[in-house]
Amino acid sequence: MIHIGIIGLGAIGQRLINQFKQHDGVTITAVCDQMDTLAHETADKLGDVKAYTDYKQLLLNEEVDLVYVAVPPKFHHTIVMDAIQAKKHILCEKPLANSLEEAKEMADAVKETGIVHAMNFPLNYGQVATKFAELINENYIGQLRRLQLSMHFPEWPRAWQKNDWVAGREQGGFVLEVGVHFIQQTLKLFGELHNIQARLEFPKDPMLCETGIIATAELADGTPVLIEGISGQAGIEHIGFSAYGSEGVLKLENWGELRGGKTGETLESISVEEVTPSRLIDELVKAVNGGEAADLYDFEVGYQAQKVLEELRKEK
Repeated sequence: MIHIGIIGLGAIGQRLINQFKQHDGVTITAVCDQMDTLAHETADKLGDVKAYTDYKQLLLNEEVDLVYVAVPPKFHHTIVMDAIQAKKHILCEKPLANSLEEAKEMADAVKETGIVHAMNFPLNYGQVATKFAELINENYIGQLRRLQLSMHFPEWPRAWQKNDWVAGREQGGFVLEVGVHFIQQTLKLFGELHNIQARLEFPKDPMLCETGIIATAELADGTPVLIEGISGQAGIEHIGFSAYGSEGVLKLENWGELRGGKTGETLESISVEEVTPSRLIDELVKAVNGGEAADLYDFEVGYQAQKVLEELRKEK
């Protein structure tokens, strides 16, 4: 049995609790949040779980095997580096860090330690993105001609994530919070991005995050990649990740929809019912137990995604 300690109990931290609870290979042993009431309320709901307000005290708990770091990005580096010192396995929320320098230090520090280090990139464990990857690898669209990521939000932050850091320029914004998922998918399926050029739109308040982005990049073979996003607009939220090829098109839309079609045909919904993706918790258990190779995305993957993110977010 793998004993889990959760650091950070906000909306993101709460999201994986049910997955941990439902898995017979892990048990939540400890939780931590700076808000004392939230830490103790969560512990009480889980039952027989220790509550902390200081993550360093949680790291001293010898029963904890793996920590899930679900605090805002600004605090990832400090907590992860301390967890490495404590020899705890680590699952970290995206993005890996709050700067490229922090991300590199984290990725370097964990090498050769034997510590399992994984990022929570949930698209990889969903049916739609798994099917998207399968079809790309099966050459469904033929020769790739263009990749495009579009992110449209009526408001940012969205209603369910109203807090200062998600709205702030330092560690928030939709490029960082949403774009990171698709940057990681791009690197995974198509390789490195080069020649990144970005134009950002910001509000007058220097503390607030971007309200728009138009960016271009290239894959190693010169294939163009377009990234555009805007917040504060009419309509409903729409997120689209599209691959245009010589023989067809694939579109991963709004996290859970997949559409595709061959050249000259109408785009149709593609069923994913038969797809059985790997599960994050299964893969963590596999890795910690030292068994067969696990389907995890480690800190090096997080660092490579961070390199692209920092280029996109750089104020020219």
